[in-house]
Amino acid sequence: MRFRDIIGQEEVKRQLILTARQGRVPHARLFAGRQGVGKLQLAIAYAQYLNCTNPTDDDSCGKCPTCLQFEKLQHPDLHFAFPIVKTDAGDTCNDFMVPFRQIVLEKGYFSLDDWYNQLGIENKQAVIYEKESSEILRKLSLKPFGSGYKVMIIWQADKMNVACANKLLKLLEEPPEKTVFLLVSESPEKLLSTILSRVQLVRVPPLTQEQTARALVERGVSPESAADIAHLAQGSFLRALQATEDKEQQQVFMEDFVSLMRWAWMVGHKKDYESLQKLRQWSMKMADAKVGREKQKAFLQFVQKQIRENFIYNYQLPQLNYQMQAEKDFSQNFATFIHVGNVEKIIAELDKAERQITQNGNAKIIFFDLCLQMIVQIKK
Repeated sequence: MRFRDIIGQEEVKRQLILTARQGRVPHARLFAGRQGVGKLQLAIAYAQYLNCTNPTDDDSCGKCPTCLQFEKLQHPDLHFAFPIVKTDAGDTCNDFMVPFRQIVLEKGYFSLDDWYNQLGIENKQAVIYEKESSEILRKLSLKPFGSGYKVMIIWQADKMNVACANKLLKLLEEPPEKTVFLLVSESPEKLLSTILSRVQLVRVPPLTQEQTARALVERGVSPESAADIAHLAQGSFLRALQATEDKEQQQVFMEDFVSLMRWAWMVGHKKDYESLQKLRQWSMKMADAKVGREKQKAFLQFVQKQIRENFIYNYQLPQLNYQMQAEKDFSQNFATFIHVGNVEKIIAELDKAERQITQNGNAKIIFFDLCLQMIVQIKK
């Protein structure tokens, strides 16, 4: 991966290249920033630049044998550690390198949830286990393949358990010669303070709306849609991609959200009991096993976001409002019913429903109770 393949982050790239060309290569860096801004991509591009045999002033050459191996994430001096769940398939990152390379090369920008899906993990938390620290030590003790640097990239470094982190402290303090650690984290505050004190922080900022929109247009999105999505993404290209890829699903969620709120309003304000029957039918549809719990949770998260956006819309704070045009069109008439008197209670009810779905509660009861709660709250 080369620097030119990464969206934006020109100042971060410039600083990384400058220190490399000046021979001021810290033994450990921490790339920190929100999800989807290019942290892992920058770490890989930096590792490739450090090892390129013919680097230019602004990038690796992309043609030398080293670059070609890095492009496939298969150079012998490039190593990765990342969260896993121990299974019969293995208990160290080596056992999961094929799917990890695949998701990096195919998706580029991806989340921890995407990684869970890649591994088929459900209702489990992946961790970087203590055993991985021994594997890291073993790999970095090997003789380097080339004349460049041995690089260990630890993705989601805050997922290291305490035992693993503590064992790495000595390595971070006194690494083998020409060895570089590149830690990547969205939650650096969760790292041990002793780890933080041993790394040089690289803050990776959110992308600008212009950078996100331009990248979307290059991927075939219309300029009008790209501008809307870029505003919605709030500096994360991953969120922009998700908004683009999930457009059809988001439209379905929006239709179900409108139905829920419209019928709840009709029952509460007009005592329209035909709408109450429609709500009952709506709750049965949402509770259908064919929908699945993951989609049910995703819908409830979508509704929480819409409630938040309608609250912001009601109080006329457009700079804080993140909605697509169709969502804004609905908010023009609906937002007035989401206010300080009910917004916290509505969010609490939605959050409760999501937790109950996660805990395998009875979806029919959960969704119908949610309908009743919405009637009460929107009537206020």
